[in-house]
Amino acid sequence: MKRLLLLLIFLAAPVFAVEPGEQLSDPALEARARAISALLRCPQCQSENIDNSNATIARDIRLFVRERLVAGDTDAEVIDAVVGRYGEFVLFLPPARGINWGLWLGGPFFLFVGFMIIRQNFRRKREDSHLTDEEEARFDALMKGE
Repeated sequence: MKRLLLLLIFLAAPVFAVEPGEQLSDPALEARARAISALLRCPQCQSENIDNSNATIARDIRLFVRERLVAGDTDAEVIDAVVGRYGEFVLFLPPARGINWGLWLGGPFFLFVGFMIIRQNFRRKREDSHLTDEEEARFDALMKGE
């Protein structure tokens, strides 16, 4: 039983990355902070949002977000302040402008190129599969048992 409890605590540890001391007393502000945090990537973990990360920098960003909300900033102003401090890398969905067009268009472009390569290979195989008249006559003879 003790092992099971320790295993559950170990597996649930990342879920509780936001520490109780970080949470705001106002439930509406805390909900806004959580919504904003879901949009921000941890610069150290890179695949987790800042609420799910135990990294020190994620904690710093969480505290910064909450400070800005308490100061009266709107959600957009908070996100702009975080981007101004840490760069666009912290955004899970960077805006489609400038160099980020490569991120937005790269996936569909490579999907299209892959589709064209597969299509060309199927076409080439279909063209190579035609038999000459002599090969067809020999195949028919083999099929008839001659």
